[in-house]
Amino acid sequence: MRASVSPRGVERLFRESLSKKISGTLVGLWFLAAEHLRLGSWDLIKGYTGGADADLEPRIAMQLVNEAALCSNRIRRSNYITHQGFELLNGLGFLVTDKQAHDLLNRHTVSEAQSLQEALAAMRMNHGHYRGRLVAIDPHRIVSTSQRVMPMKRKQPQEPSRKMVQTFFALDAQTGQPIGCGIGSPGANTAQATMGLLKMVGPVSKDALVLADKEHFTERLIRSIAHNGDFELLVPAVSTARVRAAERSQTYLREWAGYAVAETRFNFAGRKEKYRLISQREGETAASYRYKSFLAISEKSATELLTEMYRERWAIEDFFNFDGAMGFDRASTFNLNIRYGKMSLALLAQAATHDLRKRLPKPYSRWNATHLADAVFTKMDGDIRVKDDAIVVTCYNAPQELGLQNNYQGLPAKLMSEGINPKMPWLYDYKLDFRFK
Repeated sequence: MRASVSPRGVERLFRESLSKKISGTLVGLWFLAAEHLRLGSWDLIKGYTGGADADLEPRIAMQLVNEAALCSNRIRRSNYITHQGFELLNGLGFLVTDKQAHDLLNRHTVSEAQSLQEALAAMRMNHGHYRGRLVAIDPHRIVSTSQRVMPMKRKQPQEPSRKMVQTFFALDAQTGQPIGCGIGSPGANTAQATMGLLKMVGPVSKDALVLADKEHFTERLIRSIAHNGDFELLVPAVSTARVRAAERSQTYLREWAGYAVAETRFNFAGRKEKYRLISQREGETAASYRYKSFLAISEKSATELLTEMYRERWAIEDFFNFDGAMGFDRASTFNLNIRYGKMSLALLAQAATHDLRKRLPKPYSRWNATHLADAVFTKMDGDIRVKDDAIVVTCYNAPQELGLQNNYQGLPAKLMSEGINPKMPWLYDYKLDFRFK
């Protein structure tokens, strides 16, 4: 069985496969290998798996990362991939099985996956992926096909109830890039899960304004953030009787036609702590007034918070629409070790893809994950061969408007000019280069 292959045996199978000239349509995925080297993904993967450069486990994890980039579920059952270079991309001479992938993820804990996310966030901060001023958080439900007994919930009011996994995401609202994610469970309510997520955000955006969702309007969470002092907070208030009474009893300051703002102090029932309650009123006549209120832990002006900053929260919805197909929109199991591991490795794929997009001109840099996988990663003809100490990937008829040749041909020299060693450890220190025909 492949699971029993020694590190030396893995290398031998890789070199044997590499010695054969391989043709296929997956050569575009090799561009991501360059971005993983720039990002430092291999060191993060080794840290998560506890493996060394020659070991099998980190290569299994690298396959899971590349599967996420392809936005393809159950790729290990698509046997046509095994003869088109996908296995070589992971430093393997074979395609890892479902069982090997399951066993790897199941052996590694939630804590190890969280450490991977924290290390990735720190690395992305150094690469300029975050600005750190505004952080959007969201309790995101994804459909699960788990066989275990789970509560049935509606993703949208008009949809039927289905098994859902409750996830929690945080991202930099100004760049739209994820910082980390977590998973809800019977042992962790929204407040607990969110505070755990914010601990991950802290090293990246310690003084950020957190733009929350209405589900975060809980006394426990708000009090924790207020007492912690590291973050500011802006969260929509649930329209309770006390909130509605406050909305209608205030004197509003008109900002422009049909829009006015007011502010008062608010405390939760049975609690002495008071917070800013900022209300907005839309409409020109009393009969048409519509109210919406927010609780704020911030000294910024009400107008700045509501009209300039809170609208940036929708960047997190753009992220789910843009990159959700990488593995943030489905869950086949509720095994927490596996879910945390897969989502954390998918964040690595998303980070590398983000760096690749930055090298593409507009409008191609705005292709979503599915479009990018379809147009670049899986639909580009080419071949893979060895020349001296380099793996050379030749791309045929690559669209010139993508500018790939300018960014990836002569890659070893480009990497050295950036201060990066062009040898790829998971490819047994081969360099990587591209040709375009």
